[in-house]
Amino acid sequence: MAILDAAGQDLIFRTARTRKGWSPEPVTDAQIGEIYDLMKFGPTSLNGSPGRFVWLKSDEAKARIKPYLAPGNYKALAAPVIVIIGHDLDWNEQLPKLFPHAPGVKDMFAEAEARAIHAFRNGSLQGAYLIIAARALGLDVGPMSGFDNAGVDREFFAGTTVRSNFIAAVGHAAGDDLPPRGPRLAFEEANTVL
Repeated sequence: MAILDAAGQDLIFRTARTRKGWSPEPVTDAQIGEIYDLMKFGPTSLNGSPGRFVWLKSDEAKARIKPYLAPGNYKALAAPVIVIIGHDLDWNEQLPKLFPHAPGVKDMFAEAEARAIHAFRNGSLQGAYLIIAARALGLDVGPMSGFDNAGVDREFFAGTTVRSNFIAAVGHAAGDDLPPRGPRLAFEEANTVL
């Protein structure tokens, strides 16, 4: 298997940063499609793919989310796109399509609590894949969780079984005023090999 070279690893991990300032350069619908078409291949349990994504590009769409943002996150409104990363609580209904060799497996998730746990876990994974895909395609990302989830759910997901998890600003970063990268735990602090 091929290994991504150091420059590629830097692009998506080592030198990538959570961005706060944005250039006015647009993110096109084609780029949004490319992000999804790349990130959809990240693994999820049973290939369930519960992630659901709402891309806010217009000023009107961004105005709808502003009342639910923590004031410290208003900076996201300057990004060309804000994406709401959500998850469908009834994701298992898609299993006959997504896991066709065992179409009856959807019935293993009749209990709402089990569906919700899987939806949140795997939708979170898909949100992480979205960040990596956007970076791999040359875009910057500013993920955040400082917002009123219940308000966003009422505004964007009313009448559905989709719930918001986190949001991310997507675009091309502007300004080099980032503080030094925050420290990370050393291998020994975060890992146990048995």
